[in-house]
Amino acid sequence: MIRVLTNDGLQEAAINSLKDAGVEVVNNYIEQDKLGEALKEFDVLVVRSATKVTDAVLSSAQGGKLKLVIRAGVGVDNIDLISAHEKGIIVKNTPNASSDSVAELALAHMFSIARFVNISNVTMRAGKWNKKNYEGVELGGKTLGIIGMGRIGQSLAIKATALGMKVVYTDLFGKLKDSPYEFLSMEALLGTADFLSLHVPFDKTKGSLIGKDEFALMKDGVYLINCARGKVVDEDALLEALNSGKVTAAGVDVFEKEPTLNEKLVNHPSVSVTPHIGAATKEAQERIGQEVASTIKEFFNI
Repeated sequence: MIRVLTNDGLQEAAINSLKDAGVEVVNNYIEQDKLGEALKEFDVLVVRSATKVTDAVLSSAQGGKLKLVIRAGVGVDNIDLISAHEKGIIVKNTPNASSDSVAELALAHMFSIARFVNISNVTMRAGKWNKKNYEGVELGGKTLGIIGMGRIGQSLAIKATALGMKVVYTDLFGKLKDSPYEFLSMEALLGTADFLSLHVPFDKTKGSLIGKDEFALMKDGVYLINCARGKVVDEDALLEALNSGKVTAAGVDVFEKEPTLNEKLVNHPSVSVTPHIGAATKEAQERIGQEVASTIKEFFNI
């Protein structure tokens, strides 16, 4: 019997779907220091972002049954891909499930910082009526620069266009075929966009994609959204840009360390924050569960 460990949990419907297919599912959390040895008894490991599938974990699992690791989500930066490849372990993710949810959160942050929704919630609960301080801007007519035109970027582009925004983009893989949006170099995009939204993975070999040099290239008063990965943006450089006025405001869902201890960023009056909830919708989680179950069934041809 195929055995699956869902170490960070999985939707009940997905678990039942796997059980109906004859798969044994263990929906428990095993501590990091015990995980590798335990994995010898499982064919599949399913994780979200909490579990770190390190080289040490995979090395401890060698000689066992482990064949497949699935990230129930998009980013796989919590999985040592090189180590998995060297050990013949296949790594999959669920790239189709949460695109709309993440794009909607990016848009929510855009509205929040454009219209002072974030800070209004803080000041009104403190008994203040700062109506005259909160003259915002409309999104319609502004230029949105999307860095990373994958599934999430494309979903955001459609939504932003419907609001009357002009969308430009840049992407590591170059211009997309048949895309209706204007492709720009990174430098040109940074100097063009009124709003910037990041939708790229973190490359630890290159470090932060957005730092002091990149902020210097941006338009004065730009708005920045990061719903990608925390380390994609240098948090110290972002704070400096916010304090200088180079960046009018920022929407941040992801942080260099999570849970974040960066109180200066979280408490900044020009920052809208959420605790890495881009994929945290009922719809996205249902689709993630379905995609995980389908991936396992296809892998084992059951």
